[in-house]
Amino acid sequence: MTDSRIDNVIFDIGKVLIRWEPEKLYRTMFRDDAEVAAFLDETGLLVQNVEFDRGKPFADGIAELVARHPHHADALQAFDSRWIETLNGPIPEAVDILAALRKAGVPTYAITNFSRGKFELALDEFPFLDRFDDIIVSADVKLVKPDPKIFRLLIERQELDPARTLFIDDSAKNIATAQDLGLAVHLFDEANAGALRRECEALRLLA
Repeated sequence: MTDSRIDNVIFDIGKVLIRWEPEKLYRTMFRDDAEVAAFLDETGLLVQNVEFDRGKPFADGIAELVARHPHHADALQAFDSRWIETLNGPIPEAVDILAALRKAGVPTYAITNFSRGKFELALDEFPFLDRFDDIIVSADVKLVKPDPKIFRLLIERQELDPARTLFIDDSAKNIATAQDLGLAVHLFDEANAGALRRECEALRLLA
């Protein structure tokens, strides 16, 4: 993609700008990765997390899971009380690109699946998340990606031209929705983070 008309950039946050890894927390509570995977599969915690992103209170969702899986009560409750331990630092290459775009005067936005309470914790940990021109947090609007409605909210609120907007996300499903809405897209992979900078350079967003 070499369309030089792109002049706005929308970022995802988790797994693009910061590492969100529930496994990091649970490696401190289970013997190995196999036990962690079995716990997550049995309890459906990550399925419930989608509802947290949609605005469901953590206390309510965790209580429901504990009622179904009382033998995992401590581990389930830790997802709320020790949530900060699911964060595993920034993704430096992407954060550097974000900073460079801002320095170049490129409007930057974010659409993120996140509970409001946990997003506030992330803001304390990573202040650069608080400097977007606009951000939509899923829990605030009771919508989660890949629902096209959450994309349209930002597009309409900021009067963005999708054809002049680059959307960056690690999820193929989210990328597909963005493409359907006419946005330019970049499927982010931390292992090949340099591809994002090359994309921005090709689009003349960065020199």
